[in-house]
Amino acid sequence: MLLVDDILLFPLTSIGWVCREIHQAAQQELAHEAAAIIAKLSDLYLTFETGEITEAEFDARERTLLDRLDRLEGHSLEIAEDVEDDDADGGITVPHS
Repeated sequence: MLLVDDILLFPLTSIGWVCREIHQAAQQELAHEAAAIIAKLSDLYLTFETGEITEAEFDARERTLLDRLDRLEGHSLEIAEDVEDDDADGGITVPHS
């Protein structure tokens, strides 16, 4: 009987696996994007310290980059909360007829 259950539930478990893989790929992409923004901030600080840009330009660019980083981290936290909620619910739920 267990083998029959596994065969019948395979489509649902495989969909769950695909969703987890997509989520993991998205998290990695967000982490790489955050690292890229941090690198741009570092370059911006260096540019400002060498006097290549004015303080006003620095402030505007820094504000833009920090806003992007904040949005990115906020989005990352929302995804993490959604995953925790799904895990608490037991993952994929199957409606009963």
